[in-house]
Amino acid sequence: MTKARKVYFTAPRGVEVREETLPALKEGEVLVETVCSAISAGTEMLIYRGEFPDETGSQDSISHDLRYPLAYGYATVGVVRKLGKQVAKSWQEKHVFAFQPHCSHFVAASDSLFPVPDSLSSETACFLPNMETAVNLVQDAAPILGERVLVFGQGIVGLLTTALMREFPLECLVTADHFALRRKASLELGVTASLDPGPKNFHETAKNLLPQGADLTLELCGNPSALNDAIALTRFSGRIVIGSWYGRKKGDVDLGSAFHRSRIKLISSQVSTISPELSGRWDKPRRFEVAWKALERIQPEKWLTHRFAIGEASKAYDLLDKNPRETIQILLTPQ
Repeated sequence: MTKARKVYFTAPRGVEVREETLPALKEGEVLVETVCSAISAGTEMLIYRGEFPDETGSQDSISHDLRYPLAYGYATVGVVRKLGKQVAKSWQEKHVFAFQPHCSHFVAASDSLFPVPDSLSSETACFLPNMETAVNLVQDAAPILGERVLVFGQGIVGLLTTALMREFPLECLVTADHFALRRKASLELGVTASLDPGPKNFHETAKNLLPQGADLTLELCGNPSALNDAIALTRFSGRIVIGSWYGRKKGDVDLGSAFHRSRIKLISSQVSTISPELSGRWDKPRRFEVAWKALERIQPEKWLTHRFAIGEASKAYDLLDKNPRETIQILLTPQ
């Protein structure tokens, strides 16, 4: 029998690593030894802080019964070590991606796994879910040649989305984030400017870069109050794509006279589904293929700032909670 170590959220700001005995392999299952897994600084921190709602929508492909104790995570890469009787031998020692909570080993059906392309490292493959999210955001945003675009939030999803936006012939691309480390990473992508939204003159500075306002704004920072900045800086008939999951966080959104007359569109974007306008031509496998190719081009390993052994998972979450300005992407590893 194989023992595995697994990360559990046990209470707000409570993290334990538990040892469990894995079940025997069924005919169509494999045993995977984890190489690394990526922590989501958005969704997982809502769970860590106890800010998640009682339940997620049934359409969410990674939805859980969100009650403590809870194992959560969805960006794990490992190597197949053992095969069930009905699994093809070609799976042996294959590098695979799985939507799997943080653990040292796990058992999964082979058809639920994604083979990692030979061109990508295990660490880069951990970015697959966030890249799929970025692809979905760009598809929902549908940028147009020559548009002026503003992106709030330069965490991993924001940086990946910005990197994809840089591939479009935009007139300008401006980003905003409170943390200097993330603004620096954004500037290295070649954006027009990356601003701190904290100072009182933020709107004035942004408007100087975005004459008449942004045609397209993406809110990816996870802070509901940023919606007011987005509304104020988006021009008449512009679009605001909201990709953040706020959990239980609420904010006062100003939908007063300026918004009322603006004909601005507020668009909800979430990766578990495909926009109805695209679903006749697009499905999940096609979108994953686009995401793999985007990872090859963008190589997001450069945004890895910390690695923690799984036994030190509580330190990783404490760092994200108390000093997020020092981090971009954190990985957990078995050792």
